[in-house]
Amino acid sequence: METGSTSKSRGKAERVKGGGTTRLSSMLQKIEPFMPRIDHNPNELRSWAKRTGFVSDYSGGTQASASEKNDSALFDLEKGLDSINGGSSPKIEIDPVLGRTKPNRGIEIEPVVKNERDGTGRGEDQSRRTGDEAKVDERKVGSNGSVHRNGNGNVNGIANANGNGHGNEVPAVAPTVEPKKDDSLAERDAKLDFPYGEEPAPGGWHRPSGLKCGLRENPGFVPLIYYGLQHYLSLAGSLIFIPSIIVPAMGGTDKDIATVISTMLLVSGVTTILHSYFGTRLPLVQGSSYVYLAPALVIMNAREYRDLTEHKFRHIMRELQGAIIVGSIFQSILGYSGLMSLFLRFINPVVVAPTVAAVGLAFFSYGFPEAGSCVEISIPQILLLLIFALYLRGISIFGHRVFRIYAVPLSIMIIWTYAFFLTAGGAYNYKGCSPDIPSSNILIDACRKHAYTMKHCRTDVSNAWRAAAWVRIPYPLQWGIPIFHLRTSLIMIIVSLVASVDSVGTYHSASVRVNSKPPSPGIVSRGIAMEGFCSILAGLWGSGTGSTTLTENVHTIDITKVASRRAVEVGAVFLILFSFVGKVGAILASIPQALAASVLCFMWALIVALGLSTLQYSQTASFRNITVVGVSLFLGLSIPAYFQQYQPESSLILPSYFVPYAAASSGPVYTGSKQLDFALNAILSLNMVVTLLVAFVLDNTVPGSRQERGVYIWSRAEEIANDPSLLSDYALPRKVAKCFYWARCLGV
Repeated sequence: METGSTSKSRGKAERVKGGGTTRLSSMLQKIEPFMPRIDHNPNELRSWAKRTGFVSDYSGGTQASASEKNDSALFDLEKGLDSINGGSSPKIEIDPVLGRTKPNRGIEIEPVVKNERDGTGRGEDQSRRTGDEAKVDERKVGSNGSVHRNGNGNVNGIANANGNGHGNEVPAVAPTVEPKKDDSLAERDAKLDFPYGEEPAPGGWHRPSGLKCGLRENPGFVPLIYYGLQHYLSLAGSLIFIPSIIVPAMGGTDKDIATVISTMLLVSGVTTILHSYFGTRLPLVQGSSYVYLAPALVIMNAREYRDLTEHKFRHIMRELQGAIIVGSIFQSILGYSGLMSLFLRFINPVVVAPTVAAVGLAFFSYGFPEAGSCVEISIPQILLLLIFALYLRGISIFGHRVFRIYAVPLSIMIIWTYAFFLTAGGAYNYKGCSPDIPSSNILIDACRKHAYTMKHCRTDVSNAWRAAAWVRIPYPLQWGIPIFHLRTSLIMIIVSLVASVDSVGTYHSASVRVNSKPPSPGIVSRGIAMEGFCSILAGLWGSGTGSTTLTENVHTIDITKVASRRAVEVGAVFLILFSFVGKVGAILASIPQALAASVLCFMWALIVALGLSTLQYSQTASFRNITVVGVSLFLGLSIPAYFQQYQPESSLILPSYFVPYAAASSGPVYTGSKQLDFALNAILSLNMVVTLLVAFVLDNTVPGSRQERGVYIWSRAEEIANDPSLLSDYALPRKVAKCFYWARCLGV
C-alpha cells in the first residue's frame, strides 16, 4: 500500500475523539500495514537512523527500513490513540530502540522484516535491533491488550469483552503507546557521529576493536601530530639505514650518505601522500624497500664498476636510476591496464609468505658479519632491541607502551650514547693512528689493521655534519641524467613483480586490521599502479632504490593501534620538512655502521616473521602448504647459492659480505649475449626471485581446496559501490575519479 494511509488513519482517529469505543474499534479494523517505500531517500534514512539509534550491520545496504515519515506517523497515531481516551488508559512504554514493550506492560509489538525482493516477511527470530536490521511494520492491537496479526499481514482490531468474538458494541480500553526517552539513546547517537561529518551508512562501518584511531577518524590536530610522528618513528629502521649500506658500497662519501638520506625522506613523504589519496587509500607508509636492496647490490658490484675510481658513486647511481625507472613503468602499466586484477587470482598466502620471508633471509650474509666488526656495540644493540620489543612490551608508561612502540629509536639512542662515551673515553684510540686518514692512505701496518674498527665503531669518524648544509632541497636528476641498459632494466622489471606480490600481502593484512572488508581487485591494481608511479619519482630523484609499501606497516599498525589515514599524512608532511634540513640527514649519517647493521639484523628478522605470519590465512597444518613453503624457501636459498659460488676474479677487492652479489658478471649462464647473461645470472642469484617462482608454480599446480590454500577473498566492486562506508574508505576523491571514469578496472 502507499504510505499515505498513515495520515488518513490519523485523521480518522482525531475525528472519533469523542465518539466512543465502537467507532474506535471500527477505525482500528481499517488500519493497514505500513510498507517500506522502495524509492527511499538515503539522507532521510540516515536522519531517521540517527534519531532512533538504529544501526544495521548488513554491509550490502540494499534493504530498506521503514522511512522517517512512516516512523513519525506511527508515533503520532499512537499519541492520537492516547488522546481518544483522554489520557485515562494505562500507559504502555515502548523501548524506542528495541521496538518492543518493556517487561510486564501488557502489550508486545512483534517486529517483522519486510523483504523487498520477494515480498515475504521474516519472523521476529530473524530480526534484530541496534546493530541488526529490523523494522516494526505491522501492528494489531486487541481490546485485551494483546497484539495479533492475520495471515495476510493486515491489522485487525478485535473487541471481545462479552466472549462472543464478534466485537460488536464492546467497550474497549485502547492502550496508549508513548515513546520514552532513554539515556542510552544519546550514547548511541554519539556513536553515530563519524569523522569528517560523515553519518553512518546502512552498511554500518565499525572501528575494529582495539584501535585507538580508525581509518577515517580525525582525533584533532595535536593527537594527529603525535600519532604521525609515532608511526614513522616505529619505522625508523626501515627508512634511514639503506643509504648506510649502498652509498659506501658505491664509493660515496659521508656527505653523499646524508644527501641520499634526505632524498629518501622527501620521496617517502611525497609518495605516502600520493598513495593515501590516489592509491589504495589505506594508512600505509611508502618508502625505500629492502626488496630493491639486493638487486641494487648486484648492479653496483658488476665487474665494470669495480675498477672505477673517478665519479664512481654518481655513475652507479645514474645506472640504478635508469633501471628503477624502467621497472617502475612496467609496474604502472601492470596496474593501470588491469592486468594486476587477473594476476591476483594466482597470488595467495602460500605464495606471499615464502616470498616476503626470502626478502629478509637474503641479507643473512651481510647482517652480523658487518655488525661483528664492533661487537661491543652491536651485541648490546641487538639484546636491547629484543628486551624492549619482547620482554618489556607489556609495560605501560602514562598509558603508552613506550618500549613496544619505540623499541628501535629508543635502543638506537641509548647505544649511540654508549658508543659516544666509548669513543670519548679512548676505547678506539690507537697510537699513531688517525681516524680521519682514509684506509688507502695509511702507511703504518699497525694502523692499517685498526682502520676498519675505527671506521665502524667511532662516533666521530663521519664528517657529514661538517660537510652538510643547513638547508638543502633535494631535486630531480641531482646526480645527472639516468643511464639505461637492457640488462639492468630486465632485473628491475622482475624485481617489480616481487615488490607487487609483497604489496598485495600487505594490502590484505592491513585492510583486515583497519576495515571490515578487503579492497576489490581493481583497488589493488590501482595501488600497484600508484606504487609504480612513486618508484618513477624515486628514480628521478635518485634515492638508490624504488619506492614501495613497507612490509613493516602491518607491524606498526599492530603495535601503535593507530590506523588513521590523516595521521600517516601528517607524519609524511614532517618527513618532507625534515628532508629540507640538511643537518637532519647528516645526524642520521653519523650513526656508526656497526650499530646500523645490528639494527638491520632485527629488521630483516622481523620481515621474515611478518612474511611467515601471512600463512595464518591458510591451513598451516596442511602437508601441502608446509611442503610448498619449505621447498620454496630451501630452493630459494640453495639455487642462488649455486650461482653465487662463481666468484669474480677480483673478489679480493670486495668485502666478504658483498661477494654473493657479484655473481651476475661471472655466473654459469651463457647465451652468447652479455646483456642477457648478466640479467639471467643476476635474477637467478636473487633469493626472493627464485622463491617466488618456485612458490608460484607449486601453489598453482598442486591440487588443493580454496580453504586449504587460504585463497585471498577480495571484495567485489559492486559491494563497495553499494556500501557508502566502504566507498568512503577506498574511493578516489570526486574530482580525481571523474578523470578516471573510463578505468572501471581500477575500482574508481
